[in-house]
Amino acid sequence: MTGKTYDAKQFKGFFEHEFTYVRGFMRNVRRYPDKPALYCTSHNKSWTYAQLNLEANRLANAMKSSGIGKGDVVTYQLMNCAEFAFIYLASQKLGAINSPINFRLSPGETAFILEDSKPKAYFFDVKIADTARQALALAKHKPEVVIMVAPGKEEGETSFTTYEEYVKDAPTNEPEAPTVSIYEEVTRFYTSGTTGMPKGVPLNHVNEVMTAHDVIMHLNLKPSDKVMNLSPWFHRGGLHIFGPNPPLYVGAETITLRMFSPRTALELIEKFGVTFITGVPSMYRAMLEEQSSNPRDLSTLRGLLSMGAPLERELCIQLQNTFTPNIYNGYGTTETFWNTLLMPEDLPDKAGTAGRACIDDEVRVVKVYDDRLAEPDESVAKDNSDVGEVIVKTLKGGLSYINRPEELKKKVHKGWFYTGDLATWDEQGYITIVSRKDDMVIVAGENIYPIQIEELINQHDRVEDCAVVGVPDKRTGQALAAYIVKKDPSLTIKELRQFLRNHPMISSYKIPKYFAFVDALPMTATGKKQHYLLREKASADIEEGILKRT
Repeated sequence: MTGKTYDAKQFKGFFEHEFTYVRGFMRNVRRYPDKPALYCTSHNKSWTYAQLNLEANRLANAMKSSGIGKGDVVTYQLMNCAEFAFIYLASQKLGAINSPINFRLSPGETAFILEDSKPKAYFFDVKIADTARQALALAKHKPEVVIMVAPGKEEGETSFTTYEEYVKDAPTNEPEAPTVSIYEEVTRFYTSGTTGMPKGVPLNHVNEVMTAHDVIMHLNLKPSDKVMNLSPWFHRGGLHIFGPNPPLYVGAETITLRMFSPRTALELIEKFGVTFITGVPSMYRAMLEEQSSNPRDLSTLRGLLSMGAPLERELCIQLQNTFTPNIYNGYGTTETFWNTLLMPEDLPDKAGTAGRACIDDEVRVVKVYDDRLAEPDESVAKDNSDVGEVIVKTLKGGLSYINRPEELKKKVHKGWFYTGDLATWDEQGYITIVSRKDDMVIVAGENIYPIQIEELINQHDRVEDCAVVGVPDKRTGQALAAYIVKKDPSLTIKELRQFLRNHPMISSYKIPKYFAFVDALPMTATGKKQHYLLREKASADIEEGILKRT
């Protein structure tokens, strides 16, 4: 045979320049122009796909008039609201990089990100106007466009240009789309900063589309679905689960919950016939309590996804009995999205594990060395006992950091992302997360993983939640300290320690030496416990008698 039988030129032209998220959204604008796309609780208003597109165009044209175009960064620090979706779509229409950031950041942290990303535009929520002002004063980089978003006409600062003022005279015609490559950056997240200052994580158009496909495929998401994210949209699991990304790509409707409230969440499920929700375990505990005292009709729910922390068996069973039998639990990172999932058929038997690798992902647990990253084929035994580091290979992450080449060397090797999470796995590939590398505690030479101890403590029926950390100890090198949030005020340390002594699943050396009752645990916005903050204060808490030795 001579010559080529297939010329890939036409396919490459389409794939490399048109396989973008915003083109997928536009297909739905043409397909479902009159179908509801977005409901915003702050505005008490719904937008169809055609109306949502007009709003995105209005903002895109306003930004274009301000000189914002291809490759420019648009930073937005918002609670969940319609304007969040407008910015997400409008930026992509211009070829700009949309970059949502945590509205809970301090002025200094916000200034750090403004300096790191150097955005041309900065949108912020009216609720954090004071933080924004301080951040703008601290940052050397000054965005050319600074806009305050006040959803539902909330009262706020008068010294800033409001979103309504910024877009009021802008046309709604479709802006001319620039030529882009699918390998160019389109979205930029900042990690939640569980161990230090946030790192910028860039995603390209392929990452954006493959993430949407992954959610749609695994959850069997349909245009008829109405979805709601209980957590903030600014993080990876917010935007890319039931924030704008997957529902607007498949043609479903997303409901915005500005700030989590168990009562409001349940009311919205009943009012709108929500079919899918996602959140973190602490949110679900609060909703179960509210539902038990004031029941709503939740019969439209056909799926519930839990992220951010392991889903314990008892909570899983409660959710199956109260909300829906179809429970999902995902594990992943900002850099790589979710990479393992527990499906409804896995639960409750596999509760506590992180599930198996997603369809398009490869996940392994490899050995840990002090001086180098393990090779991808240096797996630990699949015996659910040998502990190693979780590594991931996926098309949902760009495997890069903004302005942090040194971090890349610590995290990426031969196309694999090294998560820093320690885990075991079994012969079927189910992963069980046991700790972070820097959370592991060594007591008298024995490796102890806080998550395992926390799960046992949380089995006490009068414990709401807990966090376990290591503290210096002259005799054993380190000792365990447990911070406990009570469910019942009558719970005592003596009772809790006796519970652990009698528990069949914990060795005596794994029982914490110190206990403290606290009102709340430090958490990231994604529901992850910030153990490092407790470690930093634990020694002082011992000296002050807050952590009591037993």
